Amino acid sequence: MTTQSVVKSAVEQQEKAPPLQFLDLKQQFEPIRNEVMDAVISVMESQRFVLGPEVELLEKEISDYLGCHFAVACASGTDALILALMTSGVGTGDEVITTPFTFVATASAIVRAGATPVFVDIDPVTYNIDPESVSRVITSRTRAIIPVHLFGLPAEMGPIMDVAQQNGITVIEDAAQAIGAVYQGRKAGTIGAMGCFSFFPSKNLGAAGDGGMITTNDPKYADHLRLLRIHGSRHKYQYEILGTNSRLDALQAAILRVKLRHLEDWTEQRRRNAENYRTLLASSVAGNHLGLPAEPKGTRHVYNQFTVRCTERNPLRDHLHGKGVPTEIYYPCPLHLQPAFAYLGYAEGSLPHAEAAAREVFSLPDYPELTGDQQFMIVNAIAQFFSQISASTGEGEMIHG
Repeated sequence: MTTQSVVKSAVEQQEKAPPLQFLDLKQQFEPIRNEVMDAVISVMESQRFVLGPEVELLEKEISDYLGCHFAVACASGTDALILALMTSGVGTGDEVITTPFTFVATASAIVRAGATPVFVDIDPVTYNIDPESVSRVITSRTRAIIPVHLFGLPAEMGPIMDVAQQNGITVIEDAAQAIGAVYQGRKAGTIGAMGCFSFFPSKNLGAAGDGGMITTNDPKYADHLRLLRIHGSRHKYQYEILGTNSRLDALQAAILRVKLRHLEDWTEQRRRNAENYRTLLASSVAGNHLGLPAEPKGTRHVYNQFTVRCTERNPLRDHLHGKGVPTEIYYPCPLHLQPAFAYLGYAEGSLPHAEAAAREVFSLPDYPELTGDQQFMIVNAIAQFFSQISASTGEGEMIHG
């Protein structure tokens, strides 16, 4: 079969299929429908909705999966960051070093804890925080570092932990997008003093709403986190400290326990999808135009996003939208240039790698149920764009046979 006939067949199949989704949670749900509904009914019959046995079991299962001593559930990934900062003693007058190329919660949690975010630039290949930049901004006020394992790729934790230990600084991992990711044999979220996870529905392990988890190997941290999440109380109407209300619902825990049993299979499918993208892109005219996700030696990327880079990003995305291919930008404006952080005084050009990434990256669909035919169509749409703007490739084949 010729390449043209393969493309034609794939096009015809895609035209008959439902519209392509960036993330299709309905496809994830259908095979586990009975498991999920049984878990939900069990909670409804128990009438125990806040914390309780389901949450305790989820905490145990998460700690076992990640290989850490303790996991403390809370209401969201944002709360996980805030509670971790509070537990580490971060407060007014302190500085916390982090990346500007992340979701706003990473930095807003620092502010909510009373401290000042100190943004440093990213590695232009991995998009994660640059360890050398971290070491240059440490001051006597630096209390913590929050590296983000962006898109599912672990940050370079070795040198970050080294500089933190040399300066007596706490490391809190933002692993919201990276459950199951591995750095040098250790799971993301278990390397620093605490790790913070999100169970927002779009995450690799997603709830039917909000949810979060903090992991640690320190029993004192675990105890303090449990106090904080329930108003600082161990016993009804007795308060040892001032905490907050950040409890995980039993319904969410029950659903997450079902999904956790499937997480490794889903992760491996995401990784296979990523490898298939690489193969298809390498065999097309698009291969010379897109920067692909890095996966340094000793890491396991879990591909919460398959993020590519292109200097012609915006017209390419418009082209893909016209072909029925949804994409997303994570993130279109780095945090140091956001109005909410203008008071920090960062000027445009101050963190050039983060700013360049914000102009050029975008993410392609990559979820476990994505099919090879769908990926083939996505890559052909990308290749068509470049063949149209490149005189050297003309109007030839989209994917080479």
